[in-house]
Order: sequence, then C-alpha cells, then structure tokens
Amino acid sequence: MNINGKTAIVTGGASGLGEATAIRFHEAGANVVIADLNEELGTALAQKLGSRARFVKTDVTSEDDVKALCAAAAERFGAVHILANVAGIGTIAKTLGKEGPLSLNAFRKTIEINLIGTFNVLSNVAWMMSKNEPENDERGVIINVASVAGYEGQIGQIAYASSKAGVIGMTITAARDLSSNGIRVCTIVPGTFMTPMVSILPEPALQSLAKQVPFPQRLGDPVEFASLAQHIVENGYLNGECIRIDGAIRMGMR
Repeated sequence: MNINGKTAIVTGGASGLGEATAIRFHEAGANVVIADLNEELGTALAQKLGSRARFVKTDVTSEDDVKALCAAAAERFGAVHILANVAGIGTIAKTLGKEGPLSLNAFRKTIEINLIGTFNVLSNVAWMMSKNEPENDERGVIINVASVAGYEGQIGQIAYASSKAGVIGMTITAARDLSSNGIRVCTIVPGTFMTPMVSILPEPALQSLAKQVPFPQRLGDPVEFASLAQHIVENGYLNGECIRIDGAIRMGMR
C-alpha cells in the first residue's frame, strides 16, 4: 500500500514507539490520527505535525472510546487505511509475592489493555477499512505490537508475557479472518528499545540491557521500529506474520 495520501490511526501514538511511528507515517505523506490517554503529549504532537494530524483521547479498552475514535478519523479524513496498534502497558510482578499470589486485578488490567484493547481497536478499525475502495485488491493494513516477552517471558513478567503471547496468537487468525476483506494483519515483536519507560532507568541498568543484545549491542531506536512499520504497510505480500526486531536477543530468566 502506498502510504502517501492515506490515513493512519496510531494508538499509543503520543510517545515512544507510537510517536515514532506516527511521525514516520506523516513524513511518508499520511494523515495521522494519534490515539492516546495522554492529552498533553498527544495534543502537542498533533500541533507539531500540523493540519494532517489530529489527536483523539482514547481508552483502548472502551468500546465507546474506540467507536468515537473511528468516527473522528472518518469525520476529519474520510477513511482509515492503516492501523498501528501500539498502546500497551508493562507490568512487573511474580506469580507469587511475599504477601501471596499476584493480584487478579493487576493481571486482568494488563490483559484488558494489551490484549483486549488491541482486539477492540483492531476489530472496529477493520470494520471501517472493509468499506474502503480497494487499491490493488487491498483495503487496509493492521499492525499490532507484541513483545519478545510473548515468547520468552522473564521472571516477573507473567501478566505482560501472557498478554503479548495473546497478541502473537491472534495474528494469523485475524489475517485469515480479514483476508476476504482485503485487509492484511502483521505483528511487530520488539525487543529492548529506548522508550520513555526504559530511558528512566539508571545508566548501569541501561548498559546491562544493551549487553544482552548480541548485535548490534545496544537498545533499539524507535525510529527502527517505525521503519519496520512502514515496510509492512508498503510490502503487499507481508501478511499473518509476527516479525521480531530485537538484535537477535533471546531473553534469559531475568
């Protein structure tokens, strides 16, 4: 799909990997709808990008919010052709702690945002895409975001790893479900990236993370993630794939 002139929704688009993806799509000529809970950052980014961008405050776990997001995108730009489903949270807690088992509410919240939220946006945006006029038989491209933790969850990642494994698991089925609608679905599976959540760690911790990456021995740059997202949109034969971008890291126990 040619990105120029199309419209993309980016959830979690106000910062980190989502922000880099929104900027990349915009630079490639797309209209961009930034969906996030952070009004301050989302509004600032939309203003920075200009008239081809809009911020919509969105809770991805809310059906009403996501339907309003879709309506806002259609009202402003007419249609949606690309979705980057980046919104998510990290949760660090072991199955058993000193006070007992992991809180079910904490586990449920992680699943609710990372897995159910991903499906909520995917299904509603796919419905919009299904009404598009096809371009080379293609009506839309959906990019979900998992994590290498979905394959190799470390100690303390039981909730996070479960949620991301679910996203990995839905990829091929969603691609098959939406094949008759001319919509492709892929999932990016990032390793350790220099995001705002990671950048607050002390320098020794950052160096330790970097040393775990075989090559290049550093944390990933969000620009590299965004570059892969662009390639998925533009490469029409990529479908149903979970693509790792991790410098060949395979996560250890800790």
